[in-house]
Amino acid sequence: MVDDLRLDALAGVGPVTTRKLNDAGIHNIMDLIVRGPVEIAELTGMDVDSASKICEKAREGLVEGGLIAKDFVSATELYKKRQEIEKITTGTDCLDTLFDGGVETQALTEVYGEFGCGKTQFCHTLCVQVQKSKEEGGLEGGVLYIDSENTFRPERIVSIANANGLDPEKVLDKIIVARAYNSSHQFLILEEASSMIKENNIKLIISDSAVGLFRAEYLGRGTLATRQQKLNRFVHLLVRLAETYNVAAVMTNQVMASPDTFFGDPTRPVGGNVVAHTSTYRIYFKKSGKKRIARMVDSPHHPEQEVIFALGEAGVIDLETDTKKKKAPKSVTKETKSVDSDISDDIKETKSVDSDISDDIKETKSVDSDTFDLEQTDSE
Repeated sequence: MVDDLRLDALAGVGPVTTRKLNDAGIHNIMDLIVRGPVEIAELTGMDVDSASKICEKAREGLVEGGLIAKDFVSATELYKKRQEIEKITTGTDCLDTLFDGGVETQALTEVYGEFGCGKTQFCHTLCVQVQKSKEEGGLEGGVLYIDSENTFRPERIVSIANANGLDPEKVLDKIIVARAYNSSHQFLILEEASSMIKENNIKLIISDSAVGLFRAEYLGRGTLATRQQKLNRFVHLLVRLAETYNVAAVMTNQVMASPDTFFGDPTRPVGGNVVAHTSTYRIYFKKSGKKRIARMVDSPHHPEQEVIFALGEAGVIDLETDTKKKKAPKSVTKETKSVDSDISDDIKETKSVDSDISDDIKETKSVDSDTFDLEQTDSE
């Protein structure tokens, strides 16, 4: 194992280079692997060859220490390695079925859909679920939430935590929120994430949304190439962080309407092929009345399927749970109607008894009348 991950432990990395790397957000050998030689050369001012040698030495040390995989491995070794991948439950049976057990670590999960389809609610739910014990489907870890749309609401976290039987204050303490105001700021936050992952036991990184700021700043075809290059760097850095530190990465994405679609759903995710190729799993959320539909669009091994879920007090919930809650008042109404029916039957019985008494009184009067007639006849 590599006992010392400090930068100055590498041969060829002196105090000056270490200080430059630290200023750029690179604090240990793992960060060198995440960034790559070209980016390190740009950040430190050294030539690409020197940066490549430093990265190669870092990689060799991590391979020897067993922290990263070797260059060539058998499929059997890879299969065993994948058994170590952890999963975060979504809190619903239907979405867990879609994800085959939950949201994976060491992977980038993209969720796209129109406004109000439940993307942010899904992210809020994961913020709570990841803090549960491993027996309950969580990872007992914290969350780094990069908010570029100002949609993170701690009040929603409190309601979801209460619905799951967790202490809201403890849940909020383990969520680190970074508000991104432009695409450069968003990228800078992700660059500084490496040190925070270790210090705060981060197990989930959320970018909501990943493409929104890039889409707003780079307008027109003239800036398309620049936008895609920067967006490419951002999503690839997100993937490398997930793989290097064994965390789950989730990003939401906006959509656009494709004008050349005459039949079927015209909704398309923004970001182009850069985002499509980088995402490990791609899920499409859409609205259907009060219900929500999630479809697995792209995955290396999951089948393409759809599930139906709903939104509730506990975040994303199974549709059956929501239906049971709505049907509960109806059963009370039925019981009330049953009681009213019993009261009505009692009233009818009472009326029947009164009617019988009335008939008896009439018969008595009739007998008295007949007796009176007989007395008159005898008198005559």
